[in-house]
Amino acid sequence: MLKSGSAHSSNFVGTNMAKKRITDLVSEIVEEYFNSSEGNGLELYHVEYQKEGSDKVLRVYIDRREAYVGTDDCEKVSKYLSDKLDEKDPIEDNYVLEVSSPGMDRLLAMEEHFKRYLGQAVDVSLYRKPEALKEYKLQNPKKVSGILKDYRDGDITIEIDYLDSEPVNAVLKSKEIARVNLAVTMEEI
Repeated sequence: MLKSGSAHSSNFVGTNMAKKRITDLVSEIVEEYFNSSEGNGLELYHVEYQKEGSDKVLRVYIDRREAYVGTDDCEKVSKYLSDKLDEKDPIEDNYVLEVSSPGMDRLLAMEEHFKRYLGQAVDVSLYRKPEALKEYKLQNPKKVSGILKDYRDGDITIEIDYLDSEPVNAVLKSKEIARVNLAVTMEEI
């Protein structure tokens, strides 16, 4: 995963903006850049604003469908975003800005991500053993891997190879799913 980052301090006086408002504002700013002549086919993949230890981190993932995202792309977006955020000063707390590609094992967080990667291998982290797999003995009941077959209203269907039997199609409910990432396979390395 390629990264470009910098530390920021904001002195915005007033109420804290909600996390969603911050990520929405960042999305708007990044889209402005992508729609400019500097955008070069880049697109916004995902934005996160979260507390990690004692730090707040604003993480922006950028992607390009037809080619890879290079460190120079991350640096340009980081500089543009940093300048715009300094101008608007919307974040009260100190934070670290990171701009990176989503990587080969990218997080699938939005409906468009799931639809884009149907038919691909995924790794799913679960809060608990899913109802759909209660009858199966799993090596790790909180992690399953398989082929993403469907996405519907937050629920996913994955095809799991289970021992020597026929593949199992399991519907995993959104309330059971902690995180879904593309699986990195040996062919991709």
